[in-house]
Amino acid sequence: MKPSVTPYLTPLTGPALRAAGVPAPWSYGIADRVRFGELDVLNHVNNVVYLRWYETLRVQYLEDYDIYDLAGPDPKFVVKTVGLDFRAEVKRASTYINVARTTQMRTTSFTQEYATFVDGQITTTGHCVCVVLNQDNSKRPLTDGLRQLFIDRDGAEQL
Repeated sequence: MKPSVTPYLTPLTGPALRAAGVPAPWSYGIADRVRFGELDVLNHVNNVVYLRWYETLRVQYLEDYDIYDLAGPDPKFVVKTVGLDFRAEVKRASTYINVARTTQMRTTSFTQEYATFVDGQITTTGHCVCVVLNQDNSKRPLTDGLRQLFIDRDGAEQL
């Protein structure tokens, strides 16, 4: 059995990502291994699985960076837009690292980019636009603290 270089399902930041072959500016990621139930009949990861992986990564990112608290009381994060670009297949038993970063901010939303790395190579990329809402579904402006975190951690730009 091939030993893992990085721990599975543990958030990884800059130095650990660089050691695993993930280049800057990616600053947050999670390593894991493909599971049998994630495969399609061609024995590679099914397209819909990437959406699940990136959603899990996004929620963990929000939690690990205290974004739920920085957004103010009782925020709702809603995905407005999502997209994927497949560059190479990911096969059974592959170890991969999914990474995320916030790249842009608007008044009430932010854009995140995602990528899947296998052996230091990007196999898939994705993006989403998240809108922050109040409990009554009205749009909530991003707080100054949230904006600063996105700038400091990921180099996000204000649009």
